[in-house]
Amino acid sequence: MTSKTGAPSPLRRWKYHLSGLVLILPLLYLPDYFKAMAMARGAAGLGERAIGPVQVGGWTLDFAEWEAGPPEIEAGAAVKLLTMALCPGCEREIRAVFIHTGPPRSLRTAGALFAGGPHRAFAEVEIPAATLPDGKFWITVEGWDGRTHTATLPIASASPLTAQWLSDASRRVR
Repeated sequence: MTSKTGAPSPLRRWKYHLSGLVLILPLLYLPDYFKAMAMARGAAGLGERAIGPVQVGGWTLDFAEWEAGPPEIEAGAAVKLLTMALCPGCEREIRAVFIHTGPPRSLRTAGALFAGGPHRAFAEVEIPAATLPDGKFWITVEGWDGRTHTATLPIASASPLTAQWLSDASRRVR
């Protein structure tokens, strides 16, 4: 399509500019993509916010929030995604690591199981509506020898935004 003067029509020029925009626009999302890939490979640490080491029995485990923020609502329940790394050399001693928002009554009710490799394992912790902002996460470690060890981690230090979300939620209920 050309105009009477022999120059390309405005429609043709816009098609050219739009096709260039379609090629350039994805470049704006590359930094977020590379950040997500670094997190997935483990090059950027365990997660967005490191919680720190927790001593459970004779082992030291590193914990982090995968995404710093309030819990997500999935299927009507509030869940928080946490990551964990085993201490160097204790991979052969630990059978399973669980996390729960209250004290577990038994190993069957120990909570969410961390799944993944020894350098990064994930668990989605369900946070019941009755959880108080000053509550604790209970970490249960089962060794290959059959013994279990527990430790606590305050929710406020593990995820300050989750504690804030719980305090806001408790005000709405009352």
